[in-house]
Amino acid sequence: MSRELPLWEVFVRAKNGLSHRHVGSVHAADARMAIEGARDVYTRRLEGVSLWVVPSDAITASDPGEAASLFEPAEDKVYRHPTFYVVPDNIKHI
Repeated sequence: MSRELPLWEVFVRAKNGLSHRHVGSVHAADARMAIEGARDVYTRRLEGVSLWVVPSDAITASDPGEAASLFEPAEDKVYRHPTFYVVPDNIKHI
């Protein structure tokens, strides 16, 4: 039996209005301990305004070897691409 604490993935939001970004992992016994460990490791210089921690075993990832069958069907759906309208020059961050 392993005595290693569960692994948690850490996401930090640098400023209000921005998305959370994956920054690394911590080992912790529970969510509260993971938040505190993430704070100590990843926001020592006031880099963030929000932390998310997620148990690593709760994350399901796609298989890179199946990328073609997973993503190629979107190529024939041109209506999903924003090419049918003109964005005015004064509109930023779209």
